[in-house]
Amino acid sequence: MRACFASLLLLLSGTASAQQLPPDIPAHFTPANTGFDHSRTEVDIPMRDGVKLHAIILSPRGLKDAPILLDRTPYGADDSSSKASSAHGAMLVSPANAMLLTAGYILVFEDVRGKHGSEGAYVNERPLAGPLNASGIDHSTDAYDTIDWLVKHVAGTNGRVGIAGTSYDGMMAAMALVHPHPALKAAVPENPVINTWMNDDDFHGGAFRLIGYDYYYAQDAAKGDAGDLWRDAYDDYDTFLRAGSASAFVKSRGLGQLPYVNRMHDHPAYDAFWHAQALDEILPKQKQTVPTLWVAGQWDQEDMYGAVAAYEAVSRNDRDHVNHLVIGPWKHGGWAGDGSSLGAVQFGSDTALWFRRNVMLPFLDEHLKTGGSSANLPPVLAFRTGANDWQRLDHWPQACSAGCASPVQRLYLAPAGQLSFTGPLVRTADAASDSYVSDPAKPIPYRLRPIRPTYAKGSTWGRWLADDQRAFADRPDVLVYETPALTQAVAIGGAPVVNLIAATTGTDGDFVVKLIDVYPDEYPEKPEMGGYQLGIAMDIFRGRYAAKGFGTPEPLVANRPTTIRFALPNANHMFLPGHRIMVQIQSSWFPLYDRNPQTYVANILDAKPADYRKATVTIFHAPREASFIELPVVPAGPAPVATTTTSVSD
Repeated sequence: MRACFASLLLLLSGTASAQQLPPDIPAHFTPANTGFDHSRTEVDIPMRDGVKLHAIILSPRGLKDAPILLDRTPYGADDSSSKASSAHGAMLVSPANAMLLTAGYILVFEDVRGKHGSEGAYVNERPLAGPLNASGIDHSTDAYDTIDWLVKHVAGTNGRVGIAGTSYDGMMAAMALVHPHPALKAAVPENPVINTWMNDDDFHGGAFRLIGYDYYYAQDAAKGDAGDLWRDAYDDYDTFLRAGSASAFVKSRGLGQLPYVNRMHDHPAYDAFWHAQALDEILPKQKQTVPTLWVAGQWDQEDMYGAVAAYEAVSRNDRDHVNHLVIGPWKHGGWAGDGSSLGAVQFGSDTALWFRRNVMLPFLDEHLKTGGSSANLPPVLAFRTGANDWQRLDHWPQACSAGCASPVQRLYLAPAGQLSFTGPLVRTADAASDSYVSDPAKPIPYRLRPIRPTYAKGSTWGRWLADDQRAFADRPDVLVYETPALTQAVAIGGAPVVNLIAATTGTDGDFVVKLIDVYPDEYPEKPEMGGYQLGIAMDIFRGRYAAKGFGTPEPLVANRPTTIRFALPNANHMFLPGHRIMVQIQSSWFPLYDRNPQTYVANILDAKPADYRKATVTIFHAPREASFIELPVVPAGPAPVATTTTSVSD
């Protein structure tokens, strides 16, 4: 009986084995892509230390004698192009890259060391070889080794390589200019990170950008993208106010596990740590040989400093004129999208598309295509907002302190909320100063509430610098000064410089200054813009750096008038007749920047609840204690009758 049962089991198991269903996944699948107009190849490129970096090569089929354009990124090379959603390569990439692919460029997207598909250790904003990096391996050497491999292994190339990228990728393009590979013939750093302490991502005027924690969590908490940092409130104003100090927020989210977050904490001033990786200080130390197109956005909410600072630094010793600067009316990365408007502000046509077709592509063609023709670019090409036209310029900035055709002009703060080009309008009965109470418990928001996290759905982060500033002008802790309606245009070309004589009852404090274009109360062209207050150049300065500079903080002396001097972001703008020029002054911009406790502490990121105290801030405007803005005023010329971005004026 038992033997029969065992035999039956063997028979059944054998039958089941014989009848097992075959798999639906073949051992190898060959796509039927003979009709594709491109090829997409994944490669792992060896570096000099044996580490392999993952890259995607997207190439139009049938190309011969083609240039290569490289983008090195921490954001995922695989995400730079779809894998097989179309037979047409131009449909797999962004519109900007589609233009290049159609124009006959081989596109290469590479994961930087340690991110996504690349081997090695990721170091956020890895410093170049030097005092902070003794390994001899950096983004410059990785770019060199990548280019060397590409020109030797990619079929159909003419041996010429360009490098381009936005933001972090723009920093990668800038770092490739340090000891560049001989095959690197062009670079386009777009909105690049150049100096993260000096007014790019991490600090502005010494004030720390709280919203940067979202970025460092997403980048550093995982080899890929760690996603969004969790919140416990819909409004970031509430989230950060409840947290208290920056360090308290870090502790509440476990961000102390991230080395870069700790490095920012340990270096709150502009010390040797930041100098050693400041590209605006490093690049000018060697002759620049690679033709470079620096691309800046006038309303870049992330890296408004980098492109202009780098251009100004390297162009001081650029006898071969290899450097060019473009300033467009764009947000961060706006050059690659629709440049017709930013928020409520219209520019007359698609400025970004015009730039890509008429500037970027001709520049790359000139230097990368075999026998490429001259792009005929000026040293500086700047869109003039207000007038809405492009200007060909021979230098930047256009105005200077003295001894040139366009010296800066002082715009004085005056009693009764006035602004004047002729000096303080002081009579015997006029007050010599204005005051407000700054309360850290009620900081001024930097954009309308609710403030969504930077990358959250519904966030207005991309356009906030062009937001209407009327929402803040009537607060009691904001001082407002403005000119009468202009009878003739006032044009500026450069960075306005703030010169305040200020005193505070505290021993530290922040100073936010906004230069604003106020539209006429009634605006027939677009009625809803009547009275609009458009920020033209706005930024912050931390008072502890007023006396001895950004490397040496010291307390303010309570109630002692002190000179607060700092540069606002660059602008190329025309204030039109009928408009007014306005200046707003305040002492917080939250939660974009951490709150100043207004009591001097060694490291504001560690401030305790008891350190945050109200302070009365006084701004002086008497003849001997004059406060003013140095405006880089340039000849305005006639405003265009019809605004267009297809015309270029000299």
